[in-house]
Amino acid sequence: MSDEDLEEEKAGEEGEGKERYPYGEYEGERDDQLDRHGFGSALLPNGDIYEGEYYHGRRHGKGLYCFKNGARYTGLWRKGLKHGHGEFLYPDGSKYIGNWRKDLKHGQGTYYYVNGDTYEGCWYRGLRHGLGNYTYKSVNVTHYGTWKNGRMQGSGILNYPYYRYHGNFEKNLPKGKGCFTFDGKYMQHGFYINIRDPAFDYVGADELKLEETSEEKVEDLRTPLGIVPIWRAREITEYKTELLPPEPTALMVKDSEDSLLDIIEYLQQQYDEAKPSDEEEHRTTPSPVPQDLIVDIAGLDLDNL
Repeated sequence: MSDEDLEEEKAGEEGEGKERYPYGEYEGERDDQLDRHGFGSALLPNGDIYEGEYYHGRRHGKGLYCFKNGARYTGLWRKGLKHGHGEFLYPDGSKYIGNWRKDLKHGQGTYYYVNGDTYEGCWYRGLRHGLGNYTYKSVNVTHYGTWKNGRMQGSGILNYPYYRYHGNFEKNLPKGKGCFTFDGKYMQHGFYINIRDPAFDYVGADELKLEETSEEKVEDLRTPLGIVPIWRAREITEYKTELLPPEPTALMVKDSEDSLLDIIEYLQQQYDEAKPSDEEEHRTTPSPVPQDLIVDIAGLDLDNL
């Protein structure tokens, strides 16, 4: 597939896309200037299809956009961009239902991943940001906590089938002081340390890092390579709510209507030569759950707690 074909395949994914004259086939209403206005349907030059409302030449209101690659968006548009509540079905079968702003997931929304994981919570400019709940289907564990720029960052709670972990997270991994609680009766206090995994192959790690310097946005969303969380238990006490770490809290974000700075920022992004590759939602969150959780307190019988 040529570069030109790839560009045509992506056309329309971000608002009006990069349509070239002529602007495809259109059937529907028009305004006095013969621009698309009202309800209509269009077959775009890149093979995408749109059916819905227009406002003086731009998609605006309710509409259905079908991409040639199999993706589909149903929802609200504003000035040619996905804006408001909508549902996006991706080619790989994943799905997002929630709010959008300027073609990015923004506000409250739920993402359903191909592997069965789900994230329900706050989004900001296309990334998980704020309070949210992520469910890891394969291990039957949920993480409720604070997210920042797509990663678990700050206070959080891991809900295991028979117990919970309350503590702090950094770059998707538990780190620092925390405690496990068992049926609201007992608490195990301790802390997590993050160390290098002795099984991780560090040969070529420097070269790998150099190769990914151009993908800084992608790298920021990952769990650090070759790092594993290790739990160090210190004592067991009766369950008391006052001994729990701080609860997750919402993040304060700027979420006002369009301003001059917003418009300038958006225009700058359109002229930016190096645009991001794939959106964040196609990357599931690595599970912070230790595969072989070992409680290092002699004689502790978890089944009888």
